[in-house]
Amino acid sequence: MKRLAEPAAFQALLLVNALVMLVPLAVMLLSAFKSNAEIFTSPFALPARLDFGNVARVWAETDFARQLANSALVTASAVALLLVFGTMAAYALARYRFRGRAALFLFFLSGLMVPLKLAVIPLFVQLDTLHLIDTRLGLVLIYVAMGLPSTVFILTGFLRALPGELEESARIEGASEALIMWSIMLPLARPAMVIAAIQNAVPIWNDFFFPLVLITTDRLKTLPQGLTVFMGEYNTDWGVLFAGLTLSALPITLCYILLSRQFIAGMTQGAVK
Repeated sequence: MKRLAEPAAFQALLLVNALVMLVPLAVMLLSAFKSNAEIFTSPFALPARLDFGNVARVWAETDFARQLANSALVTASAVALLLVFGTMAAYALARYRFRGRAALFLFFLSGLMVPLKLAVIPLFVQLDTLHLIDTRLGLVLIYVAMGLPSTVFILTGFLRALPGELEESARIEGASEALIMWSIMLPLARPAMVIAAIQNAVPIWNDFFFPLVLITTDRLKTLPQGLTVFMGEYNTDWGVLFAGLTLSALPITLCYILLSRQFIAGMTQGAVK
């Protein structure tokens, strides 16, 4: 009985967790096709009729396409730089022995303990000195600094677990250190790179704080900023806001699904090998 009870309890816990995650998403999706009155009277019910008026208003009353492009450009650039710099730092920390390696790793780990938002005033002053206020590059650099500690932490642990015989055999064959890294070790670390990309892409895509502080020009605003036009001091158009949130969540959700499939395929391929 005990052997049966433990899996059942675990499955029940997973079911509760799934409901906690999926119910808010379902309410957001259903509310995208409702009026404000219907949202307040029956928030969990299906829409009385399938009305795309809220979606049309999002496209008509906001510069949605431009804001979507800004969010995609900032997120893709930041994640790409994070993977490049994070991979190089993690590879050096995981595969080479040198003086101060432990201290350097602890330096990166310390970035996980201090939220970057606490240093928003010094960051603003520094970016203003570099003339990076109200630029996409300024946002990208902030996100790279914010995500680098977690990226290095994830990749270092994975790269340390790879067998050293792979490097030794490649060196015997005359391969250079750069060739060993890019052609042998990093392809094996692809699952960890996907995890790091997902973990950083989602908060960057959803971030509202730093674009609010650093971006003032309308043509440079990201999606979280753009959707604030439907939120007023005394009145909020919830139906249109939920429609905008649904549209803005769709691209990152699709990317998450695709990357998750690649992650599973990479893990399976590594297990077979």
